Amino acid sequence: QVQLAESGGGSVQAGGSLSLSCSVSGWMYGRHCMGWLRQAPGKEREGVAYIGSDGRITYADSVNGRFTISADNSENTLYLQMNSLEPEDTAMYYCAADSSPFFCTVVPGSQRDFDYWGQGTQVTVSS
Repeated sequence: QVQLAESGGGSVQAGGSLSLSCSVSGWMYGRHCMGWLRQAPGKEREGVAYIGSDGRITYADSVNGRFTISADNSENTLYLQMNSLEPEDTAMYYCAADSSPFFCTVVPGSQRDFDYWGQGTQVTVSS
């Protein structure tokens, strides 16, 4: 089974930056959808940024322009560069993936049902 492991979380002051990484093991090259999602205490889990095997990228409106998702297929690694962080970005961040390239789009008020999930990495932004 595919396994994902996030890293790079931590605490940062508002306006700062963090870079998250997700190592994918047992991942076969091919069609896929990968993404970053987050969940804050007492809030619903939401999609942050998704990237498909065709290179299409979508972002949640709340992070658009501040976050950048990318994938290094040669290293089987997913990245999330987070700039201009705000306290509202505080959450547990998860990477996720599956072998379907369809519906690989962030949809407000919903989340994609990825097949594989990491255990999460905490991001805390203080004001």
